[in-house]
Formats: sequence, C-alpha cells, structure tokens
Amino acid sequence: MGRKKDAGERPDPAPYGEQCKYDPSFRGPIQKRSCTDVICCALFLVFLAGYMVVGILAWLYGDPRQVVYPRNSTGAYCGIGGNKDKPFVLYFDLLQCVTSVNILAAAMNGLQCPTPQICVSSCPTEFWVVSPTAYLTGQQPAAVLKQAWCEPGLNLSDTKLTVSEILNRDLCPRYTIASKPTFNRCFPDFSTSSMENFTLPGMTANSTKELISSGATQIVKSLNAQDIGTKIFEDFASSWNWILIGLLIAMLLSLLFLLLLRLVAGPLVWVLILGVLAVGAYGIYHCWCEYSSLRTAGASIKDVGFTTNLSVYSNVQETWLVALIVLAVVEGILLLLLIFLRKRILIAIALIKEASRAIAYMMSTLFYPLVTFLLLIICVAYWAMTALYLATSGTPTYRVTSSNSSAPGCSSISGNETCNPMTFNASQYQPCEVVGCTFYAYNTEGLFQRNLFNLQVYNVVGLLWVANFALALGQCVLAGAFASFYWAREKPRDIPACALISSFLRTLRYHVGSLAFGALILTIVQLIRIILEYLDHKLKGAQNPFTRCLLCCLKCCFWCLEKFIKFLNRNAYIMIAIYGKNFCTSAKNAFKLLMRNIIRVVVLDKVTDLLLLFGKLLVVGGVGVLAFFFFSGRIPINDARFRSPSLNYYWLPILTVVVGAYLIAQGFFSVYSMCVDTLFLCFLEDLERNDGSVEKPYYMPTSLMRLLNKKNQKAEKK
Repeated sequence: MGRKKDAGERPDPAPYGEQCKYDPSFRGPIQKRSCTDVICCALFLVFLAGYMVVGILAWLYGDPRQVVYPRNSTGAYCGIGGNKDKPFVLYFDLLQCVTSVNILAAAMNGLQCPTPQICVSSCPTEFWVVSPTAYLTGQQPAAVLKQAWCEPGLNLSDTKLTVSEILNRDLCPRYTIASKPTFNRCFPDFSTSSMENFTLPGMTANSTKELISSGATQIVKSLNAQDIGTKIFEDFASSWNWILIGLLIAMLLSLLFLLLLRLVAGPLVWVLILGVLAVGAYGIYHCWCEYSSLRTAGASIKDVGFTTNLSVYSNVQETWLVALIVLAVVEGILLLLLIFLRKRILIAIALIKEASRAIAYMMSTLFYPLVTFLLLIICVAYWAMTALYLATSGTPTYRVTSSNSSAPGCSSISGNETCNPMTFNASQYQPCEVVGCTFYAYNTEGLFQRNLFNLQVYNVVGLLWVANFALALGQCVLAGAFASFYWAREKPRDIPACALISSFLRTLRYHVGSLAFGALILTIVQLIRIILEYLDHKLKGAQNPFTRCLLCCLKCCFWCLEKFIKFLNRNAYIMIAIYGKNFCTSAKNAFKLLMRNIIRVVVLDKVTDLLLLFGKLLVVGGVGVLAFFFFSGRIPINDARFRSPSLNYYWLPILTVVVGAYLIAQGFFSVYSMCVDTLFLCFLEDLERNDGSVEKPYYMPTSLMRLLNKKNQKAEKK
C-alpha cells in the first residue's frame, strides 16, 4: 500500500511546470520592463571595444598592398609611388624561379626567386636572347641590350661596363620570353609562334621549349585562370541588368506566395500531404512490380552474395522486397499519423493563415531581413579586412642573395644574412658580382607579430558572436511586432501603428545583454565544431578507426547540439520580446511551454517546413527554369533589345539568379516562419491564460476557436 498524502501536503509539481496564470493587466508585449542580463551586456560591449582595438592595430601595422601589388627585388611596390607607371614585375631568369619554387605561390606569399626582378611598364612581347658574339666583339651595351628590361639605375648609353660585365652582375636579363601579365607579373605566353625559333645558348630549340614548358606548367594554368576570370567579368558586365530583373521576379514571386497563403493555405497543405502519400504509394507499386518480375526469373541474394558493385543488387529480388516492406511501413505510419493528428494539422493550417494575415497588416516586416543582411555584410567585411591587415602586418626583411652560387666568390653566400637595401654595398662581397639585397619576407618578431595567431582567433570569435547577435536581434524584433498583432483585441484597430519600430527600439534599449548571452552560447558550440573539423582535417591521414569513429560521433553530437540551441534561442527570444525577462528565465519558460504541447509543436513545425519548402522550390525552380530558357537562347525573341546577350558561359548568370532567388526566398520565408512560431507560442499561452469567459476571453481568431470547440462568452446587456 502506498503512503497516503497528508491533507496539508502539496501535490507533486507538473514535470514541465505549471500552466500560465491569468493576468488581467496583460495586453501583449510588456512596455514597462528593465534591462536584462546586464553583466553579459557589459561583457559584450567590452568585447566589441577590444574588437575595435584589434582592427585599429591591424590597420596600423598591416599593409594589404603586398596582396594587391607585386614587389621587385628591393621590396618596392610596382604600380604605386615611384613605380606608378610600372605596374608589372619582370623576372630576369625565369628558369631559376620555376626550378626552385612555384613562382605563383612564391609571389603570392611574399617569397622571392633567386633572380633579379624589376618593375616594368609592359611585359616583353617577343622571345629574345643575347647573341654569343656580343660577349666577344666588344659591342656597346646600348646596341645589344634593351634599356626597358634593365635595372633602373643603369644607363646603357653612359655605362663603361661591357656587355659581359653587365650580364654577370645581373643588371640586365640574358634573354626575355614573350609574356603577358597575370597577377601583375610577367608570365610566359606560349601561344605565340615565335617560340619555334627561340633557343638558349648551348641548347636546341626543342630542348629550350621543353624546359620552359615543363617548368612553367603551373604558370600556364594561372594564365588560363586569368582568361576565365576575364570572361566571367565580361559575362557579368553584359548580363547584370537581366540578372537584376530575375531577382526582382524572385522577390515578386515570394511576396505573391506569402499573400496567397492566406487564401489557399489549407488546400495547399492537404495537396502537399496527399502528394507525399501518393509518391509513397507509387513507390510501393513499383517495388511490387519489380519484385514480381524477378521472383520467377531473377537472381536471389544467395546467388549474388556480397559484392561492392551496388548496381548488381538492383537485379536481386530481395532488394525490392526489402524496399517494399520499408515503404509500406512508412506509408502506414504516415496514414495513422494523418488520421490521429488531423485536428492538430487543422490547427497548424489556421495558424499559418493567421500568420499571412499578420504579415498583410505589417508589410514592413517583410523587408526587415534587409537590415539583418546589411548587418551581416558589415560583420563579414570587418572580419575580412581585419584578417587581411593582420596577415600582412610586420616590417619587410631583406637578405643577401646571389642568383648564381657557382659564380666565383659566391659560394659563401648562404642567403641567411640580413641587409638594408638603402645602405647595401655589393663591393664588400667581391669577387662575387651577382649579389644583391633581396626582399625576403615580413618580420614576425615583436609583441604584436608574436600574437598574430591569437588576434586572428579573436577575430574569428568576434565574427561568430557579432553575426549571431545580428540574427538574434532580427528574431527578437520580429517576435515583438507579431506578438503585438496577436494580443490586439480588435484587429487592426488595436495593432500599434509602428509595431516593428517600437519592437526594434525596445529590444536595443533593454535586451542587448540577453541577445548577446544567447549568441555567446551558440558561438561557443560553433567554435567547438570548427575545432573538431580542423582536427579531423589534420588527422585524416594518421588517425585509426577508433579516432575516426570518435571524431564522427563528436561532430554529429555537436551538430545536433547546435540545432537544439538555435531552436531554444529562437523561442527564448520570443518570450524576451513579449515579457522582457532575462535569457535563462525566458528559455526555461519557452521550453516548458513547448514541452507541455509537444505534439502540437512537432505537427506545426513539420507542416510549416513542408509548406515553406514547397514555396522555396516554387520560387527558385520557377526563376531558375525561366533564367535557363532565357540565357541559353531557347526563348525566341525578335526584338534585339529584349534578347539574351551573347555570353561565354551562359550558366554563370543562371547560377547567379538561382542563388540570389534562394537568398531572397529565404529572407521572406524566414519572416513568415518567425511569425508562425511567435503566434504559436502566443496561442499556447492564450489557451492556458484564458477560458473564454467574459472576464478571461480568448485572443485567438474565431477559426481556431471553432477547431477547439471554444468560444468567447458575451457580456449580458443590462
């Protein structure tokens, strides 16, 4: 026998909290509220101040010009300053570069090839080499060499040096190769026919061509990449106006779909549900037909056994039998759910219609995602610029190098000795004549440079935290506006005139700390996921099966945790927008409210997801098909003004339109999804707070009250 409860003993509390109590003064989002999560607000503001300091330090110490402009041997930029009219870098002996390091990678990472490099106004357009007789005949350097390709400080007309001395000191190149600029660097151009007659001293034409071709294979690829980039730019320049028209059509379709949901939400949901059932029924029929045909003449699993050729299993009768059983079970479960949850599906449809009505009254909410998008653009741009300036911070360092270590007296030059190009004196390294002070890399010493990695980590954390805060701000602002709609007794009379602006100002004034708190929790989980991805990438070649399984499980768990936190934060922001409480209290109340109505939550979530997925497919698919037929020229148009432009890659504007249409549809439908979630929480609280009496009337629309067999009692007239 169980123990009897004492008369004064309180009953056990409900597992998910008690229902909301009636509050006669509640009329929607509470206006009189105080600041929440002040400590986290202060921490977030301090972090932002530190983020700004990091950006300022990066701006002071960084030099992004090294990414944009190339450098010559002395470290001077080509294309700006004194070399403003010389934007290209010419390598004297390109073979030394391609045989030692990848020239493109070296140029982009600040490393230099062991050959002189100068800034030139244009790249050579022909293959040329100094004649062997020029070393012996004592000809004037100006008659043999070309001033445009020599060191700027050398005047071939006034010099007393011979051709041999000039070439031994690497003051001029021994040969030039027909080139064209790529990344502002003169790289070989093998498309010219003059290559057939070009030979280096002591080599045949074929061996010269083979050596240069094999050594510059990656350079040719970079030239092809430049050609592709040029063509892409040309396609965008000729089709940008049609791309904008396609995006405008996507916006109109998204807006039209949301407005039509108010009229056809019910039939559309049932068509989608029955369509899913019809697809499942056809799958069962197809599996039965295949199984019947293979049962008499097909192979069995005993005949095939185990094989890695999966296509073989399509001719095995047991494959179709298993598929038939699985589809039949899934179809049966869906039918049972449809039968037993039909009333909750009707409630979800009614809430979706009410969401369309709310958006129709507050059309400005549809364009609020532009504010969120602008904030995210600012966050990403600030992060990218800070990362760039941090990566290019430091002072340039120079080292004594020789382009020919086998020359007399040059074997002792190791390339590790530092130098100053302004005071460098080559005479002290005699008898080595091919020596110079060459730019090597950027200095990594100093307090700021030693902490670059930590500052980059701070920059990444700043990006995630601020971006999550911007998304949280948008969710909380929209929730406050839609909650004002639901709790308005007489619609549209009692809806605030500027509900969206009021919600925005209220959120910024009181709840920055709560939004920063929720964004911080999500940021921590995302950082852990980034670390796991990094470890997985680094250990991919060395990890054993247990490590792979452990990392896979951890990645899966934290992916699920991130999804759950996003769901919890979303509903917490709704409660914050309505009641003005701190993040933890709001998250707890929202979670308990949802758990008390878990079946309704699942049904509404899946019905809404199905509906919005159909809307996205309709918008993106429709615009994508239209763009394909237009840009591929499959739509016959006689008027040249409205005809598709001639494109190098017609798929490029199509892809741009499709991606842009998806982003536009995602922005509109995210507002709609937030509206449905907000109205749903308000609806659940309405059911718990009120009972339809004169003192406690329902706020829900009459369509929902009819579904629940509820109604508001009218006050008796005296």
